[in-house]
Amino acid sequence: MTVATLDGQVVLEAVKRAVEEHGATIDELIPILTDVNRALGYLPAQALDEISQRLRVPKSQLFSVSSFYRMLSTKPRGRHVIQFCESAPCHVVGGRKVWQSLLDNLDLEPGETSPDGKWTLVTTSCLGVCGVGPVMIVDDDIYGNILPEQVAEILARYS
Repeated sequence: MTVATLDGQVVLEAVKRAVEEHGATIDELIPILTDVNRALGYLPAQALDEISQRLRVPKSQLFSVSSFYRMLSTKPRGRHVIQFCESAPCHVVGGRKVWQSLLDNLDLEPGETSPDGKWTLVTTSCLGVCGVGPVMIVDDDIYGNILPEQVAEILARYS
């Protein structure tokens, strides 16, 4: 979903579905935020307001949680989100060169979204698959043992 098609009714419906599926309790906060983020592409202020009201949780707490977890975003993201592991195990097996190849291919800095809305590039401290580093995730696809020369080929798989 693009930001241009995001209207108030769409936001309210996404929140309503998530809260109905998980229940209006603080224990379900992360699943609710995750579902709304997935449905809308990010967590707009209106969604956080609505979740705050439905769960009776301060908006500041929602913002704190949604800005802590890299899987969530309070800013619009591209159609494809690339998460690159910057942990020490990935770094020592060639992560720096793969990272440079990503930067060169995308012409983005960490946290940026491409002007065409296709890519968002984020770094993460660990993806939990250190044995196959360097590692990156594009959307839900995990790539391990990446070489710098493979980056362009991997990116070309996504339209």
